Amino acid sequence: MAELMRRRGSRLAIFIIGAIALASVSLGISLLVTGPAVNWSIAIVGIVCAAALEVCWIRVGSVRHRIPVISLPVLALPALLPVVPGAVAIGVIALGVMSIIMLRTLEFRVALYSSGLATAGALLSLGVSVLLDGSGVPGITAMGIACGVYAAFIITVEVVRIRFTKGKPDLDGHRMLSLTRVTLSIIGAAIVGAGVSSCSEIGVPFINDGGGGSVLNAIVVLLALTAAAVGVKLPVQMISMRRRLNGLIAGSSALSSSNRSAKKRVATMGRIPVTDAEAAKRLGRKLCRVVSETIGVESVEVRDSPPGPGEIGVPVSLTKGIRQYVVARRDAMDGAFTIDDRRCLVALARTADIVAEGRHNIGGLTLRAKTDSLTLLPNYGAFQEALANINDNRDYAEAIAVLFIDLDDFKRLNDSHGHQVGDEVLRELGRRLTASVRPYDVVARVGGDEFVIILTQLSELDDARIVAGRIMDKAGVPLVIGDLEFRPVLSIGLAYSAYRETDLKQLVEDADRAMLAIKRSRRTSRQGGGTKTSSLNIADHRSFELNDIVVRAIEANELKVAFQPIVNLVTGHIWAFEALVRYTHPESGPIAPTTLIEKAKALDRMDALTIQVAEQAMAAALRIRQIDRQIVCMTINIDAPQVLPGRLGTYFQELAERFPDISICLELNEGSLSMVSEPVRAETEHLRDLGIMIAVDDYGSQDSSVDSLVRVPMDILKIDRSLIDDLDDIRQREVLTALQGFGDKLEYSMIVEGVENQAMADHLTVLGIRNAQGFHYGVPQFIDDTLARLEAHGVAAVVPTDEAALASTLE
Repeated sequence: MAELMRRRGSRLAIFIIGAIALASVSLGISLLVTGPAVNWSIAIVGIVCAAALEVCWIRVGSVRHRIPVISLPVLALPALLPVVPGAVAIGVIALGVMSIIMLRTLEFRVALYSSGLATAGALLSLGVSVLLDGSGVPGITAMGIACGVYAAFIITVEVVRIRFTKGKPDLDGHRMLSLTRVTLSIIGAAIVGAGVSSCSEIGVPFINDGGGGSVLNAIVVLLALTAAAVGVKLPVQMISMRRRLNGLIAGSSALSSSNRSAKKRVATMGRIPVTDAEAAKRLGRKLCRVVSETIGVESVEVRDSPPGPGEIGVPVSLTKGIRQYVVARRDAMDGAFTIDDRRCLVALARTADIVAEGRHNIGGLTLRAKTDSLTLLPNYGAFQEALANINDNRDYAEAIAVLFIDLDDFKRLNDSHGHQVGDEVLRELGRRLTASVRPYDVVARVGGDEFVIILTQLSELDDARIVAGRIMDKAGVPLVIGDLEFRPVLSIGLAYSAYRETDLKQLVEDADRAMLAIKRSRRTSRQGGGTKTSSLNIADHRSFELNDIVVRAIEANELKVAFQPIVNLVTGHIWAFEALVRYTHPESGPIAPTTLIEKAKALDRMDALTIQVAEQAMAAALRIRQIDRQIVCMTINIDAPQVLPGRLGTYFQELAERFPDISICLELNEGSLSMVSEPVRAETEHLRDLGIMIAVDDYGSQDSSVDSLVRVPMDILKIDRSLIDDLDDIRQREVLTALQGFGDKLEYSMIVEGVENQAMADHLTVLGIRNAQGFHYGVPQFIDDTLARLEAHGVAAVVPTDEAALASTLE
């Protein structure tokens, strides 16, 4: 009922306002017919001016396309009043607004409302102007105030209309009006109105035919207003066109990515089952999002019904054989859809159609390539992909299991009853296996009579044993094919994986060996006349114990950090320390740092490890600077992709803010620089702008390339020890000299690693190398030993040999 009252009230308001517009236009035309002929030329220019001013919309809120917008055709009023009657001037404005809205939207209702609103506002402005003029307010000031009143009136009416027709609109927490925009709009209208009035009364310079009320003067003012409106509108139009073009490009790319996602989902083969209807819904949601971002709408949806009044829509077929419409809505009073909006919608809808069609084709081809044609289960290739996918994406606490299943006596069945019977048995066994597992498990056929199952989301071995028992119960029910009754007997090998695997091949092999052990025992029992029933054998598979050690060390915050000095060869002083991760297991002993880092990466714990090292390093840096403030920098090793905001980029920014007196240097491992994408480059530059230094580590190792020197934004290049292992070789010396020259030209510093004795240090000094690091200057030490060294020797680069031998070190 309330909605019905709103619609009726809206129609009544449009009828009343439209009647005002039509009456004003009619009165203006009748006065023109009976008035001087020269008024027609003024009226035509005035209509064009009002139309140009009408299309220059001004937003008075913060949510595009869902808030009031206003225009100021009333600015033509001060130019018209000195030469034509007020009724003619208002009629001209109404006709200009009505014409341009009708031309742009082809909706008479919208044109009628807009022109009626402009007419009512112009009448109010004229009344205010006359009232103020009669009160002794100067005419120019009075007209400026009147134009400001017009803007306030339009905003008020629009707010009332929106509240009445829509209730309280959903603006995502934003207010309907921006106080700043409203204030600027009213003040701006008043200033411009006063300026136009001034030009009309005083006269435009260089117009020689008289005073401020001349016809030529009025035409010049109107044309100037028109030119100004066009000058404002053109850049806005260009920005809008650019936004649409960028939206089309980004939208097409986003929609096209759906097929790549489809490929990935098909690869899991049962891990994340997605029906065609679900895929169509996802594509529909993405289409709605890109339409909203490209065109700017109040709402957009994919539905079965075609567009109605105030909407634009295009047919789409996101589900094969089903015709729907993508329909966008925007209140025409806030800004009706244009022809360009319709073209954008058509282009995006067509892209979605092509993507949907491609999805059907890709899905079909991929499914056929990865599906066993007899049982319609995933084949061996799909099983391998699914197992890798599940292993890589499971939580560390989530266990999985692989069941290797063999159907006993299948060859004898084929030989005795034919392949048709054998095929039917395999099909039925596939159905029974699928019915025995859970929706998130994977069943595949990997050979003639061999099946494999991946059990996921397990907490303990008993969970896998329960599912395996259910499989044996359901699969062992007698199967009747024609006159034949066949009771399937299964040999099942189970390999349980408690932690994320680094060698999946071993897991599958253990399950296969457990199954083969049953087969061997069956042959022995057959010779002894034993009976045959389905059997389960659990492999003695243990997830690599080191995985568990590494994860527990990281999660329990048990890692330690050692610090190795970086020295300046010119001053002979330490100016920085490199933070290096270390861990010693209570039972297994020290774990090599390279192994620790490799496992952290494989187990998706690298970010947590880096944060733990960084926190300890910066806390240590504070203690180091309390002893000697000449040490200004702490370097931390990371992989290049870790600088992205979605990983640790934001964390590093916050770290720099927490420790403003310490220079942070992030050492990008040279081996990870092949993953330097444009977003990584941009974020690296952003971090440098914030004062964080970037170093390329291990340059000269096996994975190094000259490409790193020019593609990676950096402040420091660290030379790997492999480039200085024989400094008597002139080729090594020339390479170092060339790299130092590169550094001087490209404005980065160079640090040579692996300096182990004074002879190497002397060679580097002769070559002009200014910074070095290595055992000659100190082995990595924990913080207490590092502080003890600084207290005893200060920032001296080299510790006396006899004391160095007694120092507590950590290899």
